[in-house]
Amino acid sequence: MKKRVTGLGGFFFKSKDPNHLKEWYKERLGIPTDAYGWTFWWKDKDGNDCSTQWSPFTEDTTYFQPSEKQFMMNFRVDNLVELLKVLKEEGVTVVGEIEEYEYGKFGWILDPEGNKLELWEPVDKAFL
Repeated sequence: MKKRVTGLGGFFFKSKDPNHLKEWYKERLGIPTDAYGWTFWWKDKDGNDCSTQWSPFTEDTTYFQPSEKQFMMNFRVDNLVELLKVLKEEGVTVVGEIEEYEYGKFGWILDPEGNKLELWEPVDKAFL
């Protein structure tokens, strides 16, 4: 199997007031936030356009479930279907079914401490 994780796809965390927090980051740190937070654009070692997402969620979001943690990390991966198959064979808890959108495929796992991790096979061209 090829690489498993190729980079950080995003960092998502719970917030009492996501809109206020996004505005604070915009005003204080100059981060050009939008409805979802901020997309950091960068190039990989081969010069391909890539992105990493920073997003505050509402405090009562259910998106991180079954984890009760305040955050969820998203990792970029090369081949989500194959990786989830291998992880499942290795005894890793896979949560839900793969979801596919024009910007990529998503799957979820739990680490040994119950942190939900989102795995993303991106289609970075969809953002350009």
